[in-house]
Amino acid sequence: MAMLMLRGYVHSEILADHRIRPEATTDRVPQEILDGGPVIDTRDGRETSLRVPDHRLVLTFDDGPDPTWTPKVLDVLKEHHAHAVFFVTGTMTSRYPALVRRMVAEGHEVGLHTFNHPDLSYQSKSRIDWELSQNQLAITGAAGVRTSLFRPPYSSFADAMDNRSWPVTRYIGSRGYITVVNDTDSEDWQKPGAGEIIRRATPKGGKGAIVLMHDSGGDRHQTVEALDRFIPRLQARGYRFDNLTEALGAPSALTPVTGPDLWQGKAWIFLVQASDDVTGTLAICLAVVGGLVIARFALMLLLSGAHSRRVRRKGFRWGPPVTEPVSVLVPAYNEAKCIENTVRSLTASEHPVEVVVVDDGSADGTADIVEAMDLPGVRVVRQRNAGKPAALNRGIAHASHDLIVMMDGDTVFEPSTVRELVQPFGDPEVGAVAGNAKVGNRDSLIGAWQHIEYVMGFNLDRRMYDVLRCMPTIPGAVGAFRRSALQEAGGMSHDTLAEDTDITMALHRAGWRVVYAENARAWTEAPESVQQLWSQRYRWSYGTMQAIWKHRGALLDRGPSGRFGRVGLPLVSLFMVVAPLLAPLIDVFLLYGVVFGPTRKTVLAWLGVLAIQATCAAYAFRLDKERMTHLISLPLQQILYRQLMYVVLLQSWITALTGGRLRWQKLRRTGVVEAPGGPAQGQARRERAAVAPGDGGGTDRTPDRSAVR
Repeated sequence: MAMLMLRGYVHSEILADHRIRPEATTDRVPQEILDGGPVIDTRDGRETSLRVPDHRLVLTFDDGPDPTWTPKVLDVLKEHHAHAVFFVTGTMTSRYPALVRRMVAEGHEVGLHTFNHPDLSYQSKSRIDWELSQNQLAITGAAGVRTSLFRPPYSSFADAMDNRSWPVTRYIGSRGYITVVNDTDSEDWQKPGAGEIIRRATPKGGKGAIVLMHDSGGDRHQTVEALDRFIPRLQARGYRFDNLTEALGAPSALTPVTGPDLWQGKAWIFLVQASDDVTGTLAICLAVVGGLVIARFALMLLLSGAHSRRVRRKGFRWGPPVTEPVSVLVPAYNEAKCIENTVRSLTASEHPVEVVVVDDGSADGTADIVEAMDLPGVRVVRQRNAGKPAALNRGIAHASHDLIVMMDGDTVFEPSTVRELVQPFGDPEVGAVAGNAKVGNRDSLIGAWQHIEYVMGFNLDRRMYDVLRCMPTIPGAVGAFRRSALQEAGGMSHDTLAEDTDITMALHRAGWRVVYAENARAWTEAPESVQQLWSQRYRWSYGTMQAIWKHRGALLDRGPSGRFGRVGLPLVSLFMVVAPLLAPLIDVFLLYGVVFGPTRKTVLAWLGVLAIQATCAAYAFRLDKERMTHLISLPLQQILYRQLMYVVLLQSWITALTGGRLRWQKLRRTGVVEAPGGPAQGQARRERAAVAPGDGGGTDRTPDRSAVR
């Protein structure tokens, strides 16, 4: 942002003032100034003016240097051994310092023309000082000199001095500068043709003159053509083309600068050049990001549509119906607020299941709660705290069946979830299935934003990756595995903080197919505070980077592993790690464009990107049969929520590059998530309330299946 603003300042997009003062009365301007020459000296209280001697011409060029036309002007002057004065702006000098350096080296003089070319009659004294000092700083950095010459923007002849410009001229003199206007105007900016420019620039009767021309501000080919004819023609008449001090027989207006002032000027030029380079690179990156975003959305829409049509086709089957019992593993650590809802939702399953709750050293009585429920088909396995991968591996060892479903201790399944989740195993090539994770607590603003992210960013992605056969992640909240596939992949690993991504990539490398089951819905509790969300996404981002690095060898593998390595890994790296890191450029350029312009085009461009995102989101919501009302907060999500995700990803990058270590962070849960239409927790409360205290009868252990839909 700093480089962008510096570039905007140097390119007159920031702090530029393009107002031009209309003519005013002249009664306060001394008559000797109005009737005098074009060189006005108001230093030390003087009010004098000078004219150029006869047969002396001082060519002056305003508004440069220009990378196209200034070199051509300099070439013509050099060819005809003529000198001139270039009144350069600070903006152009900062951008093209080599041209100012060439001017000084070839005997020309340079003068100040302000930094941003404002009409100084509108400006305060502090702004005038700023314009002069910045202009001087740029010249010092470019050529190592200071100049005492100044020409006001929008100036004309001396007799055009009025009551508004004269005070400025006096103040400029008090700062040590000589004001140089002109007495012969070529009016080359009108592009009247080379012949007309020559006619207007030629003084009458052999008199001397200061001639106004331009080497910047547009197409100056007529100026260059006129110069090449004008100089030798007047030289043949006895004219000399000198810089100003040569023509006046005065000491040079340029003074060498040394020491800190010189290095300050060089530092300025370096920063300006860096700002151009950096913002140019950022603009390219922005174009790349924009292209990637559009390409990704197009790919998501195309492939997710193909996936939906395939799995919803009448008569579609993965293979023979899967009816065999399933082991559901629930790793739990301090899930006392959620575990009852979770377990009751599983016992209401339409598919035969055994539930294995692996208590990973909970300190809040999680295991006791499950055991006290005394539900059929539910077992508790206790272990010392060793982390989620260890808990899952322990659960696999205690599972009775070959098909294993894994879920989180804060997640609630619908009755049909397990059945829908295991049907793809009818295809013997399928080794794992990703379910459809839903945000249950979507009533808050953060929850609504995560709901949009889950439906659009995760599930639409999974449809795309399913078609491409390179699913990167089976969500920890709802996933199913063949025991043989898990064993072949080495089980759940402690190597990364994203064990779900790690095992998914390992399954691809082992040759198994991973698919997505859209109807296997699981309702999970998303973080409800920014701090909790930060912790969760930080772990996800860093764990994903670890998994990508761990499985980088797939790039060189053959077969299904190589397919995943050369398709899946680049897509995940590009869309989940690299592109999101560059995506803030959209917001940076948006902010800059809105504040400094062009505001209308910037807003329209951003609205265009938002429209594309809204289209994808609406399509994703339609596929998942979600209400569109949640998309009302999409614009705000793009402005606020994405920024948090960017910073999280940046922190993950820094952690990875510096070799930092990140521990598991347990999120605080509230236990508010239930399957739609089934308040399992409320049912449990009613069951407990039905037993009077002290009657010794306990609670009714039989789950009411009508309570969970």
